[in-house]
Amino acid sequence: MKKLPLGKIHMDILERLLADYTHGDNRVVVGSGIGEDAAVIDMGDSYLIAKTDPITSATDEIGYYVVNINANDIAAMGGTPRWFLATVLVPKGTGAPELDRIFGQISESCRNLGIAYCGGHTEVTSSVTSVVVVGQMLGEAAKTKLKPSSAACEGDHLLMTKSAAIEATSLIAREKENELEAVFMKSFLTKAKNFLYVPGISVVKDAAVVIKVKGVHALHDPTEGGIATGIFEMARASGLGVEVVYKDIPVRKETQRLCSFYSVDPLGCFASGSLLIAASPESSAEVIEKLSASDIPAKRIGTMVPAGEGMTLIRDGSKEPLPVYHQDELSRILV
Repeated sequence: MKKLPLGKIHMDILERLLADYTHGDNRVVVGSGIGEDAAVIDMGDSYLIAKTDPITSATDEIGYYVVNINANDIAAMGGTPRWFLATVLVPKGTGAPELDRIFGQISESCRNLGIAYCGGHTEVTSSVTSVVVVGQMLGEAAKTKLKPSSAACEGDHLLMTKSAAIEATSLIAREKENELEAVFMKSFLTKAKNFLYVPGISVVKDAAVVIKVKGVHALHDPTEGGIATGIFEMARASGLGVEVVYKDIPVRKETQRLCSFYSVDPLGCFASGSLLIAASPESSAEVIEKLSASDIPAKRIGTMVPAGEGMTLIRDGSKEPLPVYHQDELSRILV
């Protein structure tokens, strides 16, 4: 039997598992599916949006990560994150001060986003060798504001906020700091570590701005597998192809230098902090302007095209298949 590699389950396997084993009812508006950020349940006057996501690769700010990563998925559906629960699993030998640190990070992060930290489970277990925190976020959305990944339309402009691999930049600098200190200046590493906060891994504000613009059809929160995989997920969920212009994808110099040092592709590295937006050609300029007015840089990077045209990346004037990273690039270096 072939063993599965580290990282996300291959989409073909996951699609089969979802088809064979998950089920909903007549109140499940958006259920399990490749590329969808969260489940949506009809509560009558509004939608309940539900999401769960673990943090397994970050250590020093794991509480901050778990709240913001889960909040992003609620926001990327057009909703507002409201209630948070966390399952905290720690290895043998963990002391109470470590739990205080994690709980404090979760509590502060929730307060900053106006979220109630209202429950969960905590356990010391030999099943883990490092801390694992699994988040469960619940949110609300008005029925007119839902923006699932699967709602992109043919001809939509594909926009992205901020830059590629924001989360990955901070992760590399934090998790590999001792190794990198011999190569990079301290000021450079400090700035890269701070990518967690500036430009930041949260897209809650980004989403709140764009859902107000008529003509925004779909949002997606790219995470593991990078911006390229996020684009693939959005197009696949919408039953479309996509054409992406490589030179138009923003990559910060700190990101480029760290990724080059480890020979990893920034397009395939953890991408939290950037929001993908499918908007009509008539509304895309307004979306970019509204984001800019809120100090959020955004750029058009491609176009949603008919499924028969496939998913392509235009690099140096030539078309090539859009890369898909079933295993995040950082899984090769963060072991």
